[in-house]
Amino acid sequence: MDKISKKIAAIILTLMFLFMILSVKDDAATFDEVAHIPAGYSYITQLDYRLNPEHPPLIKSLSAIPLLFLNLNFPKEFSGWKDEINGQWSFGHYFLYEANKNTDQILFWARFPIIILALILGWLLFLWAAKNYGNKVGLLTLFFYALSPNIIAHSRYVTTDLGATFGFFIGIVTFIKFLKNPSRKNIIIAGLCFGIAQLIKFSLVVLAPLYILLALIYFISENYEEIKNNFGFYLKKFLFLLWKIFLIGIIGLMVICFVYAIITYNYPKEHQIRSAQTILNTPGAKLFLPIIIWLSEHKIFQGLGEYLFGLIMMIQRAAGGNTVYFLGKVSATGSVFYFPVLYFLKEPLAFHILTIIILIFSINNILKTKEKNLKAMTEWIKDNFSIAASAIFVFIYLSQAILSNLNLGLRHILPTLPFIYFMVARQAIRWARGFILETPQTLFGYLRYFYRTYIKSLERYIVLFCILLWIFISDLLAFPYFLSYYNELGGGVWNGYKIATDSNYDWGQDLIRLKNWLDKNPEITKINLDYFGGGDPRYYLKDRFEPWWSSRGKPNDGEWLAVSVNSLQGAMAKPVKGFNIKPEDTYWWLKDQKPVYHPVPSILIYKF
Repeated sequence: MDKISKKIAAIILTLMFLFMILSVKDDAATFDEVAHIPAGYSYITQLDYRLNPEHPPLIKSLSAIPLLFLNLNFPKEFSGWKDEINGQWSFGHYFLYEANKNTDQILFWARFPIIILALILGWLLFLWAAKNYGNKVGLLTLFFYALSPNIIAHSRYVTTDLGATFGFFIGIVTFIKFLKNPSRKNIIIAGLCFGIAQLIKFSLVVLAPLYILLALIYFISENYEEIKNNFGFYLKKFLFLLWKIFLIGIIGLMVICFVYAIITYNYPKEHQIRSAQTILNTPGAKLFLPIIIWLSEHKIFQGLGEYLFGLIMMIQRAAGGNTVYFLGKVSATGSVFYFPVLYFLKEPLAFHILTIIILIFSINNILKTKEKNLKAMTEWIKDNFSIAASAIFVFIYLSQAILSNLNLGLRHILPTLPFIYFMVARQAIRWARGFILETPQTLFGYLRYFYRTYIKSLERYIVLFCILLWIFISDLLAFPYFLSYYNELGGGVWNGYKIATDSNYDWGQDLIRLKNWLDKNPEITKINLDYFGGGDPRYYLKDRFEPWWSSRGKPNDGEWLAVSVNSLQGAMAKPVKGFNIKPEDTYWWLKDQKPVYHPVPSILIYKF
């Protein structure tokens, strides 16, 4: 890899860093951060896992490391810690806004490790893509990743979404390396990465069956002709490969047990058992209670019991669904259109145009291919296994997300984006080049190579450059509101809330910006506020605000009302069959009222 490519990659990542660090400085706590930040701090200072067990510890603990230098107060006597079962929300709020008074400093430094992790992932993605298909593919993949509004948005918060993206990447890439060379070293590396991935988010357990599928496909593509002639021999060979994959799983399990043993060291087993008995309340989840209780009662297995409890808790949570606003309706069940629509409307339109161009290009190439049989397919997979593995992962992950009952935002399919960018970048470079020439050997060959590479393909490179410029300009126009980003077809930053809210648009991030806007408008001495998010209006607005909600009715004449669009859209939406909204909660008295100000994307302001 040449130095120029590395320097360009460093410039792209520097641009990403500036977008992230400058845009997050005025972001209030998002909804989930209230639980995640104090929980992570409790893991590494108390070695106690009673808070937020539904997510593994790695990202939360990583985010808490800078907080060790802030001399924070940890209120052990607060009821949310001492008495409640998983009192993550009450304790989190108390920790951030009452026990400690440097909330914004806590938020910034807790988020900083996630920003660094995003940069590390970008660099690894660049190196991997470049190693597979050259520096141009590597740089283009990195550009799509580093300037994706969705990647930028979720690389600045203490949540598991960017972490899960990192976990899937290292888990898949190291496994591909193992398949190509199943040495002892690569078994250990793949096992460690598998274990690290499981410590980031429970959904990464899907790596286990994915490994088996990828191993089968790789093995067949490598030995297609030989398998037909000597099936018994290659069956034994594949079983031996499965044994090595089993060792990867064992190493991963050892990593999980080691980390959980540390962070549950001071966790009273009575509290742990009581938490499991209280939270696991569905018939399916209760089946696992006896083994969780048995593991929790024995100190040597206590950490493993906590891991299993969190995993079952996540499965129970996913089956239960969640209330969500989407396309004018509110529902507690999933929609198969949710993720496809959000992907289409929240990823840059320019990227979709390029995707359509390279899809047409790819389909045309397939149609021109003379050999269209299983042997030709296995040969292609053998030569392009990184692309094939990426496509398989994206298909499986998106399929389960689309069919899932849990619609929590585009962030839940964030792990697929780096692999999508990689596949598009690879084909985009092939399309721009338009042909393949062998290495020139003569002067005439070099002249012909130069003409076809830099002159005949100039039009396509100009189109590609315009698309990249469009993506960059989209980021500039979206700054600093990356979480609220929708593309031109989705209504943009200021109107995307009409499509979907929650972590797609309004996660409470604009509370500080509302405070800054009010400071510039001193004539508004008092404002009624219906706020959704992890911020504390009392902390930022002091006595300048009055808490409000729909059932309180219309404010008095001359008064001001600010409403988070997540609350407003959810109240005004049409409930699907089986879901009810109380009439007093529908904001019926705002239906004919137009907002006077829209100072930040996620909050509308009315005057009466």
